[in-house]
Amino acid sequence: MAVPEKAAGRVASVMQEDRVFPPSAEFSKGARIGSLADYKKIYDEAASDIEGFWHSRAQDLPWMKPYSKVLDWQPPVAKWFVDGHTNASAACLDQHIAAGKGDKIAMVWVGEPTGERREFTYRQLHAEVCRFAAGLEKLGVKPGEVVSIYMPMTPELVIAMLACARIGAVHSVIFGGFSSEAIADRNQDAKAVAVITSDGGWRRGAQLPLKKNVDDALKSKAHPATTVKHVIVLKRTGQAVDMVPGRDLWWHDVVAGMPADHPPAAMDSEAPLFILYTSGSTGKPKGIKHTTAGYILWAKTTSEWVFDLREEDLFWCTADCGWITGHSYVTYGPLAAGASILIYEGAPNAPHEGRFWEIIEQEKPTIFYTAPTAIRSFMKWGMQHIEGRDLSSLRLLGTVGEGINPEAWVWYHEVIGGKRCPIVDTWWQTETGGIMMSPLPGCTPTKPGSCTLPLPGVCPEIVDAAGDAVEQGEGGWLVMTKPWPGMLRGIWGDDERFQETYWSRVPGKYLAGDNARQDKDGYYWIMGRIDDVLNVAGHRLSTIEIESALVSHPDVAEAAAVGRPHDVKGEAVAVFVTLKSGEPNDALKDALRKHVRQQIGALAVPDDIHFSATLPKTRSGKIMRRLLRDIAAGRETVGDTTTIEDYTVLAKLRDDE
Repeated sequence: MAVPEKAAGRVASVMQEDRVFPPSAEFSKGARIGSLADYKKIYDEAASDIEGFWHSRAQDLPWMKPYSKVLDWQPPVAKWFVDGHTNASAACLDQHIAAGKGDKIAMVWVGEPTGERREFTYRQLHAEVCRFAAGLEKLGVKPGEVVSIYMPMTPELVIAMLACARIGAVHSVIFGGFSSEAIADRNQDAKAVAVITSDGGWRRGAQLPLKKNVDDALKSKAHPATTVKHVIVLKRTGQAVDMVPGRDLWWHDVVAGMPADHPPAAMDSEAPLFILYTSGSTGKPKGIKHTTAGYILWAKTTSEWVFDLREEDLFWCTADCGWITGHSYVTYGPLAAGASILIYEGAPNAPHEGRFWEIIEQEKPTIFYTAPTAIRSFMKWGMQHIEGRDLSSLRLLGTVGEGINPEAWVWYHEVIGGKRCPIVDTWWQTETGGIMMSPLPGCTPTKPGSCTLPLPGVCPEIVDAAGDAVEQGEGGWLVMTKPWPGMLRGIWGDDERFQETYWSRVPGKYLAGDNARQDKDGYYWIMGRIDDVLNVAGHRLSTIEIESALVSHPDVAEAAAVGRPHDVKGEAVAVFVTLKSGEPNDALKDALRKHVRQQIGALAVPDDIHFSATLPKTRSGKIMRRLLRDIAAGRETVGDTTTIEDYTVLAKLRDDE
């Protein structure tokens, strides 16, 4: 984990540090934080009196029992709103109905492939959540037990999350693109008692076999002793599925006869709300644990600050709920803030490459929050899909998942935003629970490629490998020096890994795992990961997990996975493989891609497969991935190569190109 050398000049030249876009005058008039002076005042208030600051904002939550203390901080263990009782589902639903907003639209859903459309008021969404929550309780699901959710982006996915929260069950949403083995791994680690799924889902007009994947996971030879007692199946596509008597139930049967009003459980502030598995550098996915009160307050507050939510807004975050963005800015944040959300089941290029612009023209969302990967795809697909579309409803654009390159930022601003919509380029992580750094549309001048400034309550620092602060302009490790309400509370079932991963390298400070630098104006620029986790299309994938999948193939002796630059995905997966015997060929490449897809999922399938008789290693046997990254990217090998075991390996690998 080396801090990049001479990072400042290199990044500044690429990122156009001196190109500044002023804040929108329209936003400055009515924004929650409308000027840099307001921002500085609120930021300083949060930094100087962290407990007083969050105590005042916590009054917005529906407390069933008052807390006795705002924060108990024993690094790395944080307890927020100690001894208080609340409920995340009540924060998203009940309190808005009590405030007279039951008839406001809470959610609009557009489905694939026919453009099916449904909408729910807050009162209607509350009723559906209550019915499903009551059904889960009738099945015997108890507070603190884990329920896995493996579903397409339908309203029932959001309903399932909120229903689990309502009864105090801990949900673990598994991305619908993951394989049966990935489901089995997560079920086993979490000791899930139930799985909520669908007969299938739609993707680019094709049916996904979600129920079959769950069945295969529950029959996995790698995890023969499953804790899952119930599988609840939503009828979505109508495809034939096997229903196991005594275990499997249809969603409509679970909710039949259930009451439309089911009281929310009074949950301790620190009761787990959900687990979300994210790739880690050790290969085994980490179950990131988020708790109730601090998380919901952070998701709500950051939604209000960053997106300047207003009563009339329709907020479209394009993320799947299988990722943290779908938790915080599809479900919990906007709904806790009383906003209206738009969700879409399908892909951006089906049935045509203008599908998103068609939806914007039809549904008229005012806020559009998507990934740089998608933006680069839009650019590649061409202007013919955008020209003639009415995008005038948009007033704010956002990016999430990875850094956005300046070219894409400017295109997004000019073409999609019509040069009038501010862009909030947000930096945050699964572990942080919500946005940590971002422009605020009413006050922050923006620079293409920079996430600009930390939000109030966020106290970042850039340090070297010794933990000492670096000079402004120098690159280093990004850390957080103070706790914040949305921070992760651990790794599910692995306190030692939690300590080692986030708190041991820079004692007393949270290590984000990213390299960063500050420019002369104090703006932050994120410069990439400092470990071996790849960021593919905004999703984190472990190199070791990919390597393990490859080595499990009977023909593979050894494998190394690295990232290389990709115009659309940001980073592509390149693998270097040595075989046990035989000759490499295209058929074997296809077989290895299929094998990785089966073991992990489509996201991890290698873009490039290189065969080699051996891999470059140090004399101690460590694979030199830095050299492989250079080769995969077509660069000349740079840096220190004095520890390499066999220099001829580099020539052989380059000949393979």
